[in-house]
Amino acid sequence: MTRQKQKRPRTYARNRAASVSRSATEKVFETDSTYFLKLVIVVLLGMFWLRFGGDQTVTWFGVHITGIPIGTLAGLLLIHQFEKHQSDRKIWYVVLILVSIICYFYPTGVML
Repeated sequence: MTRQKQKRPRTYARNRAASVSRSATEKVFETDSTYFLKLVIVVLLGMFWLRFGGDQTVTWFGVHITGIPIGTLAGLLLIHQFEKHQSDRKIWYVVLILVSIICYFYPTGVML
């Protein structure tokens, strides 16, 4: 008595995930050095603030503004424009926002 193979459903290319090859290994989109360079650039952009020195605070709707995150704004635009994969974009957005919040409390940036 011979056993029959159970039929498996066919997997068509349009149903397969884009990041997985036929041999079920993940495709590498970028090298580690490229990833590290992007990380350094995002951290540097998050650290760039345009600060107002001394008593030159700006009041906007009753809120005193002591600085403008110029690097964060530029970083948001650059990440949105150059990063192709949404999961990578989310990681860069989180890194950029966290570095910007931390650097708000430290004396980094350009002082006017």
